[in-house]
This record gives sequence, structure tokens and C-alpha cells, in this order.
Amino acid sequence: MTIPVFYSISDDFAKYAAVSLNSLVKNANPQKDYTVTFLNQDLSEKHQKQLAAFANDHVHVKFFHIDEKLVKPIQNRKENYLRADFFTMSIFYRLFIPDLFPQYDKAIYIDSDTVVVDDIAKLYNNDLGNNLFAACTDSSIQYVDKMVKYIKEVLALDPKKYINSGMLVLNSKAFRDEHFIDHFMHLLEQYHFDCIAPDQDYLNEIGDGRILHLDPRWDAMPNENTAPIPEPGLIHYNLFFKPWHFKDVQYNDYFWKYASSTPFYEELKSELDNYTNQERAENRAKLDHMLEKEASTALDPNNWAQIKRKGERVKL
Repeated sequence: MTIPVFYSISDDFAKYAAVSLNSLVKNANPQKDYTVTFLNQDLSEKHQKQLAAFANDHVHVKFFHIDEKLVKPIQNRKENYLRADFFTMSIFYRLFIPDLFPQYDKAIYIDSDTVVVDDIAKLYNNDLGNNLFAACTDSSIQYVDKMVKYIKEVLALDPKKYINSGMLVLNSKAFRDEHFIDHFMHLLEQYHFDCIAPDQDYLNEIGDGRILHLDPRWDAMPNENTAPIPEPGLIHYNLFFKPWHFKDVQYNDYFWKYASSTPFYEELKSELDNYTNQERAENRAKLDHMLEKEASTALDPNNWAQIKRKGERVKL
């Protein structure tokens, strides 16, 4: 049996994905078997070769081209712009994993801006039961008042249970058996929900009541309001505070430890050294800009809370 792990990437994120993959390989148990698949639309041959070079006898690296027709219904729609008004289709790829890979009844998805500090097989071994997926509460938003208000009033969910979609253990069999994608597409096309975090909001809404909440060490995120987790299993450099842009990000030593043994190390160091304070200020401002949606979505007669009050079935 192999442990399937998925990333979704573009060329822009290949160098960060290489660091994550390197960390995963270095902490994988040589007595187990792992298959890492990079979902992509147009990943260059050069980047594919560089990523494939991390493979060994027990960690296999593959690439899967996402067909344009698959994501066309959700492409470049205003309500699906990701956070800071930039759009990337790759945020939605994770939702299609169970249907695209029917050979797996369970699978892991992780974002590219991560490092894996423990054996990812331990994450895979969680018993999902009847839950649709396992994930961690989104610690990055717990001290952001506008986001907490958005989750309570627009999504009508409990912020303490609102998960981050950068690390998921998917119950792929349940996704297929219960037609998750059909339900997702119905909601998407029927209501055009204006979301702050499109894929994440849909996962929280559809999975409400059937999410296994994991130990936060499996999605440890830099947070200026809390102390770092002592022994993280997976670190997720969420939102805009990346160690290749900010020198004082929590957990940055883990990133540079694994970056140093990739072919991108000098490029990443140069990116950090050349990143300007103005760019850093702009990154912080993007968070405020993202949160401006809270006020408009609260007034939307077709927001999640209003639709649920009208009796629409949202969760599976």
C-alpha cells in the first residue's frame, strides 16, 4: 500500500514546493511507501525534473495535468478571487482529488508553502470514520476580528471549528459515494457565493459536522499573537508572512534547514535579501484589503447564512 500525498502547484511555486517535498522525503519512514503527485496545468519540464529528482526507493514523485475543462466552470469568476485580489485556479484542485484518483480511498493534500517535520504517514493513519476529511482549526484567523465576525455572521459557523484547507486528510471514498463534487458545483453555480477564502469556505460549509479536527501540530502557522508550537509535525506559512519574504517569521529556521539542500537555496536567499520593506508593507496591507469583503458579504442576501436560513441543504 502506498500513502498518497498531493500538492497543487504552478511554476511560480515550484521552488517552495521543492522545499516542502525535500522535508517530506527526509522525514518519511523508509519502511513505508509514499506517492507524491503534483497537480498542475502547465508546470514546465525543467521544474518537473527538479522536483522528480527528490524521489527515492520509497517516495515516488508523479505529475498530473489538470484538464482545462475540469475547472472552466469556476475559472476567473469574481467571487472566487483568492484573498488579496489575485486568483489562482490551483486552490480548487484539491476538491477534485477523490474523483480524479479513484484508486485511493484516503489521501493527503498539502499546500506548497509548508515543511513536513514529522513522518507524514502518522497524519495519514488518522481514522476518519464517517468524517469527510480531517484538518486543523485555522489558527491564523482566531485573533483577526473581521475574519471571526465573517465566519460567525456570513458563514454562520463556529470560528473555533473553522478549518484551514492547506492540510487535508481526505475521505476520498466518502467524497465519491456522496457526490461531493456534484454538490459543490450545484452550490457554486446556484448561488455564486462571494467568499474571502473560496475553496476553504466551501469545505467548511459542506463538511460542517463531519470534520475530524486534528492536533494543531499538523498545521502549525506563524502567528504574531501566539507562541510557536514546540514540536510541529507540519508547518504552514499561511497568508503573506513567508520566510522568503520576512526574516522574523515564526518557524523560519525549519524552512531554511530544508531549503539549504535544494537547488533553489541561493535563489530563495536572494529573494529574501532583495525583498523591500515597501513590498512587506504592501503584503501586510493585502490582509486588510482581503478583510474588506466582510462588510459587503454580510449584506449579501445570498450569503451562506441567508441561504441556510431559507432551508437550502449546504452540508453533506
